[in-house]
Amino acid sequence: MEVRVIITFIFIAINPSLTEDVKKYLTGTEGGSITLPDPVMVRGFVTFGRIILAMVENKNIEVYEELYKDRLLWESDTGLFTITGLQRNDSGIYNIDSKKGNVFTASYKLTVYESVPTPAVSTLSVSADGCTLLCFVKKAEEATLSWYKDEEILNQTGSVLSLPLTVHSQDFSFSYRCVATNPAENKTRPVDITTLCSDQNNTDNRGNMNTRHYVIGIVIPIMLAVIIFVITWKCLDKNKRTIRQTQDSVSSEPDLYYADIDISEDRRSQVGLQTHPQGRTLPVSSGSADKSNLKTVYDKLEVHRMVPIHTDTDYNV
Repeated sequence: MEVRVIITFIFIAINPSLTEDVKKYLTGTEGGSITLPDPVMVRGFVTFGRIILAMVENKNIEVYEELYKDRLLWESDTGLFTITGLQRNDSGIYNIDSKKGNVFTASYKLTVYESVPTPAVSTLSVSADGCTLLCFVKKAEEATLSWYKDEEILNQTGSVLSLPLTVHSQDFSFSYRCVATNPAENKTRPVDITTLCSDQNNTDNRGNMNTRHYVIGIVIPIMLAVIIFVITWKCLDKNKRTIRQTQDSVSSEPDLYYADIDISEDRRSQVGLQTHPQGRTLPVSSGSADKSNLKTVYDKLEVHRMVPIHTDTDYNV
């Protein structure tokens, strides 16, 4: 079996029929499916370019390419191949080579497109003579927009995202629809002219627009006021913190306390006297006294404070 498969692969690889002109053109959409129209009932192959995707033999299919394992199907009753879950990179040339029974070779060019969106319709204006409608899509790859009145096509355009239509009041009784089409599919949006072209609808549209403008006119000033308030509050709070920190720094400095010095007028009562170099006598404490608890106190000298000066005659009574 393996030898036969290898020989068949080589045969297909050098088969000049695979390079023949494409006979049929096929289109599909992303996520959709496509069926190759020619059947292989007994034995044959399906290829993508020169890559063999699958082989059919004895009413069984064997898929070789991993990317097609769950997407390439073969129906034994009809002999048709179907590719499901189409992707954009599935676009290309496919070949069917039937080797037994109905022997033939067929080639197909498949193009996979993005799914076309369903169009939307809105009212642009309403007057006593009629109304103007706008058909549009958000995106449209290789798509065209068309307006239909009953089965008559009124206008059509391609490679644009919108298409207007003016409907006169005497034509309100007809049915209208907008159709978005690409080479693979089309989507239709029916239009209720009575609703879209009524004065009430136009009034509602203007009212909705006025409401939006009113809301915008209120919201923006409020947002600006809030932003200014937040910035001002932050600046004031920062200033307050700075002042508080300065005050805390000043209050943290140690307080200075000044003690009064009581100078005794009568120094003769002291334990002893010591003669000052300038001739004055100073009291001298006993050498055996305990000086461990003594503290030295300094007084701040100021100009207005005058300490009385004692002479030697003060002590000679």
